[in-house]
Amino acid sequence: MDNLTFTNSLLLVEGLKVTPQSSYPVFILLLLAYIFGMGCNIILIILISTQKNLHHPMHFLFCNLPLNDILGTTVILPRLLQDILKEASERYITYVECVVQAYFGHIFAAACHYVLMLGLTIRLSRCRYKIENPYCDNASLFKLSCEDVSVNNVYGLIYTVTVLIFSLGSVFLTYLKIATVCIVSKNKALNSKAIQTCSTHLAVYLIMFVSGATMIFLHRIPEYSDNRKLASIMFHIVPTGLNPLVYGLQTKEIREKFVQLVWRRNKLIAKK
Repeated sequence: MDNLTFTNSLLLVEGLKVTPQSSYPVFILLLLAYIFGMGCNIILIILISTQKNLHHPMHFLFCNLPLNDILGTTVILPRLLQDILKEASERYITYVECVVQAYFGHIFAAACHYVLMLGLTIRLSRCRYKIENPYCDNASLFKLSCEDVSVNNVYGLIYTVTVLIFSLGSVFLTYLKIATVCIVSKNKALNSKAIQTCSTHLAVYLIMFVSGATMIFLHRIPEYSDNRKLASIMFHIVPTGLNPLVYGLQTKEIREKFVQLVWRRNKLIAKK
């Protein structure tokens, strides 16, 4: 088995550990989440690209987020859904496919440093063939090696801590400034809108932050692999479904255009 695996550069993906009885419910739940997330993001892209009144830099910036969500989730979820319905011993992926999946998965996570991380990983020889994760990522790839991977670990942790600190710092300063403006203005309508908008933005950010940090740090603690897998799935599914609602429908211009399109569609259906 091992010789065949190494010769053909095949890897075995551990995937999600689900019982035969729960495999179909889990499959349906993840499929619905994927369809919902893809549908919301595609609608947002179509709405912004087809409505001339929305052709502004801010709205084009909103297009970048759904495109990123579609890419990151599509790279991970379809393969994961396929593996759920397979026997654990039949979840094979080629090494090249695994590297490609890991690369685009890290692009979704905004890891612009990943070319260097990928270089540090693929330089290593491989003595194992099992990806101990629901999908391929950089940490799973360098775990395939029996060489010293301390450089990968140190670089990954330093970069992760740096990004997390800057991310938290920028969010803290932004919300501090918003809070200061709200306190100074004493405008109830403005304050209410700010609280409504910021609370939803903060909720999505915290979900991504906590699940992403959990996923990265628990890669170093094998005893908590199930918690890490749950965090990795949440990182890819939850924000993908919530981002179009938070950043799209909460924007007044986009919300009004969406309501107009739904209203026109309903009128056309009623006439028929």
